[in-house]
Amino acid sequence: MTDQIKEETQQTPKKSIDKKNIIVIALSVILLITIGLFIFQRREHRSIVSELNNEKDSIRVELEELVIDYDSVKTDNEQLNNSLLVTQNEIKNLLVEVEQVKKASYTEIMKYRDQVNTLRGIMKDLYTQIDSLNERNKVLYAENQEVKQMYSEEKSRSEQLEREKQSLEQTVKRAQMLESLDLRGTGLNPRNRETMKVARTQKLMISFTLSKNLTAKRGPKNIYVRIMRPDQLLLINDEEETFRFQDLKIPYTAMREVNYEGMELPVNIYWDNTGKKPLMPGTYTVDVFADGYNIGTTTFVMRQ
Repeated sequence: MTDQIKEETQQTPKKSIDKKNIIVIALSVILLITIGLFIFQRREHRSIVSELNNEKDSIRVELEELVIDYDSVKTDNEQLNNSLLVTQNEIKNLLVEVEQVKKASYTEIMKYRDQVNTLRGIMKDLYTQIDSLNERNKVLYAENQEVKQMYSEEKSRSEQLEREKQSLEQTVKRAQMLESLDLRGTGLNPRNRETMKVARTQKLMISFTLSKNLTAKRGPKNIYVRIMRPDQLLLINDEEETFRFQDLKIPYTAMREVNYEGMELPVNIYWDNTGKKPLMPGTYTVDVFADGYNIGTTTFVMRQ
């Protein structure tokens, strides 16, 4: 009996030691896992911080490029100059703010990126307006094809003008039903005599002959004319006066209804400039439409 008690007494400390060892091992494993997770999260955090800083540097470079682009833009239009100055100051202020940020958060980076995209959009819009108002750019386009390509890449036309241009180009080949023969444009003085001087011009006359086409639909037809000034502005009476061209409704300069019977038909369509802004010298572009097709394009030059 005494020997049995001694044996049990000797086994009790041994079991206690085994339990302690297990607890120590378990805590060691937990500690190692915790340290591993900490190291992993720290590395991941450093990676995220590095990416955010790289994005911040990219935004800074883009802002510096925008400042250089704005410095290179010149125009004689006072309103555009004021818009350029205001936007340029916004870019510089944003650049200073970005440079002062030491550790950028994801939210800040997204805010700066949105602001850069907005400023870039404003720049493109201002470039488009300058392109429409500055005749010097057109001269550069004609004289230097390489400069024209570079300039067109930086300054795109407005979305509406681009859609209209593309639509006109895409439908030229499809305009086979009718043709406008001998299409020409000229000015008329108050006595309805032809003149090519803007100072004497009261009206613009677009004259042509609808071609013979026995397969074309006969009867009343609306003939629409679009006259584009040398500064690429469309002559119109009212923006609400439009016609359907493909899937678009586009404004027109003047229209006339004719009765077409399949044979050649002379047509004159007029733009009365009385009471409107004086015409400008330069090259005018004329497009004629019938039955939803562009049936002719030409240009004519008005002198000072």
